[in-house]
Amino acid sequence: MPGIVCTNLSIAPGQKVSVKGDVLSGAKSFAINIGKDKESIILHFNARFDAHGDIRTIVCNSKINGQWGKELRESNFPFQEGSPTEILFTHDKKEVTITLSDNHQIKFPNDSGLETIDFICTEGDLCFKILSLV
Repeated sequence: MPGIVCTNLSIAPGQKVSVKGDVLSGAKSFAINIGKDKESIILHFNARFDAHGDIRTIVCNSKINGQWGKELRESNFPFQEGSPTEILFTHDKKEVTITLSDNHQIKFPNDSGLETIDFICTEGDLCFKILSLV
């Protein structure tokens, strides 16, 4: 399910971006992409309840010049169908730190070297509510 696309954000390194929303009942997966644009994604964050052969797994990846990188899989999965969630993203030139709603953190390398986040989009089974800088 298409979500929301935000562009021209100019989020500087060290700023925290908070994405809040409600996970839909019967959710299969949702994704949040952050980066420069749809072809240059610092982080593709994909929470998979039951999708692409994964069950209750978070898959992170990057896309540089339209080419997907190496996936990182995380088994800590705090999301519940039909419940609200909040995910915080903090980036710098080296990595993106993802803070989940249970305060568990995932570190994902910033292989693109992009310093400014200009683009965020959501997709899938997340009813997007709020995007804010913290």
